[in-house]
Amino acid sequence: MASYFSDKSFRFLRGIARHNERAWFHARKADYEAHVQAPFQRLLGDLQPALAAISPHYRADPKAVGGSLFRIQRDTRFSGDKAPYKGWQGARLFHERRRELAAPSFYLHLEPGGCFVGAGLWHPETHTQRRVRQFIFDNPGSWEAAAHAPAFRRRYDLGSDDMLVRTPHGYPSDFAFIDDLRRRNFTAFRAVDDATMTGPRLRQLLEKDLQALAPFVDYLCASLDLEF
Repeated sequence: MASYFSDKSFRFLRGIARHNERAWFHARKADYEAHVQAPFQRLLGDLQPALAAISPHYRADPKAVGGSLFRIQRDTRFSGDKAPYKGWQGARLFHERRRELAAPSFYLHLEPGGCFVGAGLWHPETHTQRRVRQFIFDNPGSWEAAAHAPAFRRRYDLGSDDMLVRTPHGYPSDFAFIDDLRRRNFTAFRAVDDATMTGPRLRQLLEKDLQALAPFVDYLCASLDLEF
């Protein structure tokens, strides 16, 4: 089994994090394409059959532009940080209707010492948050199965770094998942060590993650009346 990423992938990302300048990037653009972009595209293409078997509505699209891969260039228009590049590469395995409305995604993240795989809704708009919260309140048993099953929680972290200070108005304080109603993001993720990311079994491990995360994504799709 062939590997996708290598030490050269991480070397490039460490370099762009230290030398975040256009001249540095353009002098090494071939390294980026060979060791980060191209292997990520190949991984996405290889994951598509497994993803299609999980849901016909999700795509792992290897196109360099308009596909699953995020641009390595940062959008600095509204940011005080004008560094032109990200020190990581990410990919969103997206719902076919993502351009119509908010939809949960699967996500892969490549970063030295910070790789992870996950899924969910990241920074959804307020009205989307409210729909998910109400769905959790109306369907707590299914939420428990999708997000709080012991085997799932042993493997995935739901995160707690961006929560409302108070419980949203109108929900009883004794609701079993009251803390989940304070979430701004509805995500599940697990860290992947660098050795695994450069190892020969990466695709097989990620396919298992897609399968394990599917009930969580399915629940979020249901909360937004999306097909899964």
